[in-house]
Amino acid sequence: METLTTFFRWYLYAIHGYFCEVMFTAAWAFVESANWKFPGITSVWSLFIYGTGILIIEKMYLYLWRRCNILTRCLIYTLWTYIWEFMTGFTLRQFNACPWDYSAFRWNFMGLVTLEYALPWFLASAIAEQMVIKNTLRLRLDGSGDPGTNRTMCTKNTKHKKVQ
Repeated sequence: METLTTFFRWYLYAIHGYFCEVMFTAAWAFVESANWKFPGITSVWSLFIYGTGILIIEKMYLYLWRRCNILTRCLIYTLWTYIWEFMTGFTLRQFNACPWDYSAFRWNFMGLVTLEYALPWFLASAIAEQMVIKNTLRLRLDGSGDPGTNRTMCTKNTKHKKVQ
């Protein structure tokens, strides 16, 4: 069985990041104003930003997982996230397209990054590694490509089981 291609992994990471961004902004709106509508927002640029950013974290994970513990890895991922957020925000700002502005935060830098988000980014990087990246790397294609065909699936308790 084949592993997922880089493009398909990028796509899953992009969708994951996009969804998390919408949920985070919805939760933030609720905390600020008790808005029960949970109006989560993001930008289409988030697909590229999260897909590419998490794909690079995947490469870091594959290199670092035997070299350092999870806390060190997550600190490295968090540092990368700040660099990536600043670089993409700075680039998008040149075209008046940056969807975020942290200028109202006390410890912001150029309104593009803020230290107030260090803990959420750290936790997000731990979740990305332990849940998203590890499981995405385990996904395999069965090779048939036909959704209605019979195929054999291995299960934990039986050697082979027919799947319809």
